[in-house]
Amino acid sequence: MPEETPAAQGPAGLQAWPARRASRALVAPSGECFPSLPTPGAWKARWYTLGVGDGYSLPVLEGGLGATPRIGSLLVKPASAVCNLDCSYCFYLDREADPYAALPARRMTIETLERLVDTYLFYSYPQSVFAFQGGEPTLGGPDFFENLVRFQQQYGRNGQSVSNAMQTNGIVLDDRWCALFREYNWLVGISIDGPEEAHDRYRRNRGGEATWKRVMAAIECMKRNRVEFNVLCVLSQANVDRPQEIYRFFRSLGISYIQYIPLSEFDGLGQPLPFTITPEQYGRFLCETFDLWWPERRKVRIRYFDNLAEALAGQRPGNCTLHETCDSYVVVEYNGDVYPCDFFVEREWKLGNSNLDSWAEIARRQQRYRFAANKTIPHPECQACEYQSLCHGGCPKHRHDPRHRFDDLDYFCSAYKMVFGKTVEPLRKDVKMLLDRAAAAGRG
Repeated sequence: MPEETPAAQGPAGLQAWPARRASRALVAPSGECFPSLPTPGAWKARWYTLGVGDGYSLPVLEGGLGATPRIGSLLVKPASAVCNLDCSYCFYLDREADPYAALPARRMTIETLERLVDTYLFYSYPQSVFAFQGGEPTLGGPDFFENLVRFQQQYGRNGQSVSNAMQTNGIVLDDRWCALFREYNWLVGISIDGPEEAHDRYRRNRGGEATWKRVMAAIECMKRNRVEFNVLCVLSQANVDRPQEIYRFFRSLGISYIQYIPLSEFDGLGQPLPFTITPEQYGRFLCETFDLWWPERRKVRIRYFDNLAEALAGQRPGNCTLHETCDSYVVVEYNGDVYPCDFFVEREWKLGNSNLDSWAEIARRQQRYRFAANKTIPHPECQACEYQSLCHGGCPKHRHDPRHRFDDLDYFCSAYKMVFGKTVEPLRKDVKMLLDRAAAAGRG
């Protein structure tokens, strides 16, 4: 299953979080800060500043069709969908639409990496966000990422800010990896599904062996090296009915930044696979988690609640599920091929190739506009829903998966309504209180 990356915006990663713009924190006169709004050291991208020295044709939109939405961040897959684990619920396993299924060994070359960094830094100046995912991105090896930073320093312009993030299963993390993350202020998302029994039910290696202990060792390594990290927890039948246990487990580890992703995969007949959770389970999990989190909301960050508060504050949420259209980031495959979403790495949606096309051209591909518009396809229930302006129809993946139709309801629609009904009003009041305090402090 694709996983959201920590510092940026993508479908379900870092799935960083794939990147979003840094925004002003809301701080009360006392210094009290609402954790569900972007604040220093939270979900937003970590930056380091650069100094000087440091055979196909796709249609492009013509003028007169409105402003071209910029590509806000890249979700780069240096090893494509290849992974060193064999998780039972993985979205990438045996995917018929995978354009690269016949290529078992996929790695981004140093030449493709160099051109990617050079051209994207030029396009995205003054703030550039790179998020890395897979499969498993660490299969690229530490040398690959050391070269990445070297190229960023070589091609970046004076004063340019660069953010790097990675979503990883943590299996190979060691002191060398952590030294790189620490030196260049990376934000790392580590995948762990809760306590040992819950995690190991589906997350095993290719030999069928459990992985929880190795993930815990990676967490300890990051703590020891003072690496900033978040946890990403996939909600499956192994853990979705245990919200209190899962939340308290993460808190017992001292973890304050948590992301939950609901698992939904279907067979060819549109029937949920055994590990898929129901909308009712997802709704109950988030509602019970909200009750646990609310007393700690000034010190614990749960990404879903952060995103709702951002939307209620009039900011663009960090998660693309709550955006009006799907065009905030793009995926870059190991060979430079570019796609609009990690859930739709399919030939139909290919936007171009970073080795051959400029980012300005890729941004204006008709396929990018066409994909972005899938989120706006109306559904009668959405048009009459009181939460339409917050949800914007949900995620195209969850609309498309069961019956391969973008005009269906999001599979988790009823879950969203449960959660919005419980959380929107208390969040709205808290946001308003902090906005009022900030305004009063500004007048004073």
